[in-house]
Amino acid sequence: MDEMIAMVSLLQIVLPLVLLVWVVLPSDSFGGFLLKTSGVGALLLALALVAQWAVIPWWLPRFYGLLWVGAIAYHFMRRRLRYDKVLPSGRWRWTEAAVGAVLLAVGLWFATAAIMGRTPPPSRTIDIANPFGPGSYLVGSGGGREIVNAHMRTLDTSVPRYRSWRGQSYALDFFGVNALGTRARGLSPKDPAAYAIFGAALHAPCAGMVVAAESSRPDFQVPQQDTVNRLGNHVILDCGDAQIVFAHMQQGSIVVDPGERVALGQRLGSVGNSGASTEPHLHIHVQRAPASDAPPISGEPLPLRIDGEFLVRGDRLKGRDWKKEIP
Repeated sequence: MDEMIAMVSLLQIVLPLVLLVWVVLPSDSFGGFLLKTSGVGALLLALALVAQWAVIPWWLPRFYGLLWVGAIAYHFMRRRLRYDKVLPSGRWRWTEAAVGAVLLAVGLWFATAAIMGRTPPPSRTIDIANPFGPGSYLVGSGGGREIVNAHMRTLDTSVPRYRSWRGQSYALDFFGVNALGTRARGLSPKDPAAYAIFGAALHAPCAGMVVAAESSRPDFQVPQQDTVNRLGNHVILDCGDAQIVFAHMQQGSIVVDPGERVALGQRLGSVGNSGASTEPHLHIHVQRAPASDAPPISGEPLPLRIDGEFLVRGDRLKGRDWKKEIP
C-alpha cells in the first residue's frame, strides 16, 4: 500500500507540477514553445482520463488544467514568445522540443484510448436505476476499454482462472467521495469506517428476485482481502433478462434473503469491505444467468447503464433519497 501511495504521489502530484513549471520556463522559439505546451497539455489530459483520482481529490486534474492555461497566458502577457523564430537553436533546445513531441504523442494515444472507452461494448446494454442512497460517488473502474476498466481483462479466454469470473468483465467499481473530494479521511487509513463509501445504503435498481445473498463474511482492515471468497458479502438479483451482482457488502447489513421478491428501490444492504477488496468500494456488474453447475459470476457479461448513463472511470454519481421516493 505504501508503494501505491508513492506511485500516486509521483504520477498525480510531482509529475504534473514539474511539467507545469517547465511550461512557465522560457523557450527560444515559437515552434519549441508549441511542442512543449501541447505535449504537457496532452499528457495532463491523458492523466486526467486514465488515472484513478480518488486518493487525492478528484478535482485536481481540473486545477492542473487551469494552471496550464495560466502558464500559457503568462507567456503572452509577459511577451516572452519568439514569433520571429520558428525552430529551436542548439542541442538543449532541440532536446526540449523532442521531449514535447514525445509527450504529445504519448498523451494523445492514451487520451484517445480513454475517450474510446466511453463507447459501450458491442453487446446489449442493460439499464438499471441508481442503486445508491444519499451521497456522492466516483467511478474508480468502468468503461468499454481495459485502459479505464481493469475488469475487462477477464474477457481473455486464454487465462483459465478468468473463466470463473467472466460475468464481471463490464463491472463498475465505485468509491465514495467526501467534502474534500477524496475517498477517505487520510491517504490510506486501515479502518474501513474512515472511507466515505463504507456503510452507504444500497437499493434494488430493478424489481426482481434475490438469487443469492451472503452476509456473514468479515469486513477487513485495509489492505487485507479474501481472495478465495471473492464476492465477500453479496447480493445477486435476477431482474428477468439479466442478473445484477453487488459485491463487497458490509457484514450483517444484508436485509433480503434468497428467493425473496424485491421491489424497485427496496433496501438491500450496505457497502462494506469484504471479499477480494483491498479497500471499501462497491463492485456492481450485470450478467446473463450462468449454467446451474457453473460458478456464480461466470455468466455472459453485459454492459450496464445507470439512469441512462454509460459510466466510465472518473465519472461521478449522486445518490438518491429512496426513502422520499418510495416511502
